[in-house]
Amino acid sequence: MPRLPAHRVAGLYLARRVRFGIKFGLGTMRALVAEMGHPERAWTSLLVAGTNGKGSVAAYCDAMLRASGFRTGRYTSPHLVRVNERIAVDGRAITDRDFALAVRAVRDAAERLVRRGVLEAHPTFFEVLTAAAFAHFRRRRVDVAVLEVGLGGRLDATNVADPVASAIVSIDFDHEVYLGRTLAAIAGEKAGVMRKGRSTVIGPLPGEARRAVLARARATGARVVEAHRGARFVGPLDLLTPSARYAGLRPLPGAHQRDNVLVAIRLLEEAKREGLSVDLRKVPAAVARTRWPGRLERVAGDPPLVLDGAHNPAGARALAVYLAGGPPFVLVFAAMADKDVRGLARELFPLAAEIVLTQPRVSRAATPDELARRSGRLGARAHREPSVARAFRLARRLARARGTVVVVAGSLYLVGAVKMLLRGPRR
Repeated sequence: MPRLPAHRVAGLYLARRVRFGIKFGLGTMRALVAEMGHPERAWTSLLVAGTNGKGSVAAYCDAMLRASGFRTGRYTSPHLVRVNERIAVDGRAITDRDFALAVRAVRDAAERLVRRGVLEAHPTFFEVLTAAAFAHFRRRRVDVAVLEVGLGGRLDATNVADPVASAIVSIDFDHEVYLGRTLAAIAGEKAGVMRKGRSTVIGPLPGEARRAVLARARATGARVVEAHRGARFVGPLDLLTPSARYAGLRPLPGAHQRDNVLVAIRLLEEAKREGLSVDLRKVPAAVARTRWPGRLERVAGDPPLVLDGAHNPAGARALAVYLAGGPPFVLVFAAMADKDVRGLARELFPLAAEIVLTQPRVSRAATPDELARRSGRLGARAHREPSVARAFRLARRLARARGTVVVVAGSLYLVGAVKMLLRGPRR
């Protein structure tokens, strides 16, 4: 039999790790990074947590650091089309060859640990990817890495790093099964990214969540910087902070991006306080160059498209604000079975002229029938099409007939599936 390419071998190893699901706890990651010679200590790190907005903040920080002349690593999740997107150096996704090398380094370390009885089993999908990112960043000799927390913070695999500064962008209800049923409980998990004597920048948080974060900061000895305190936008484009004035800021689309870019800038200011030589004069140009696919992403065509993950009610609310005042659109909608489908529907369905419910090829995805049932009367008029390709074709026909746009929302997995359709068949 012909030998599989190295990147396919890495992909198969990762695929086998998916069935182990989500695992809370840092024991496996600590053992892995120790076995690998602590790659996470080879570069300076920034750690970004939050319910929504953390990917955008990571993208802004990455762009601002590169503008300052740093060689950067960026680790984010989930991916849209290819897993390589999660690990980037200087804004470029890891190549298949480098991905295979990084995953193999993790697999070899895990095998040694299992053989010696240090670990009972191999790490999960997310643990493997996180350790692979750390290994790749060390191999590529990055100066600074921006790490997006996957889930929560306290027990997330990324939290084995020792950041010079952290951020908690936002806190809202999501992943309650893992993080808790109250905002205080969710905030307590996300506050695990704090470090004694170092700064954590927080965005505008609900009162209950803010109090929980401040209490954790007092217990930890961390310094909290509230992004909006002492900062204000002057007109639509200029920002004043206690440290500097940033003229002509052009953040990503959406009113919520003003909060995200403010958190990112204050995080870089705090990193500068810790000795990182960030050139704050380069911030406006870097913000203007920032791109973050699948988040209020507009795609020209007939009909035009808006792609946005909007996978929890807070994200759907931000999308609804962005779309409000525009023409009724055709919505292609999907969601994972563990999501607040009714809450998502309440924000988006009333704005849509037509709704097409579908299901990406992910084991956790709800079926169109389940989405219709859980959205109640809001979903009664929806079309149901399990195939994303057929659902997308139907939505485009409906939108052309109405002379309106197609909005794809409810899940980043759905956005990724549509982006693959837009790319066409691979040659």
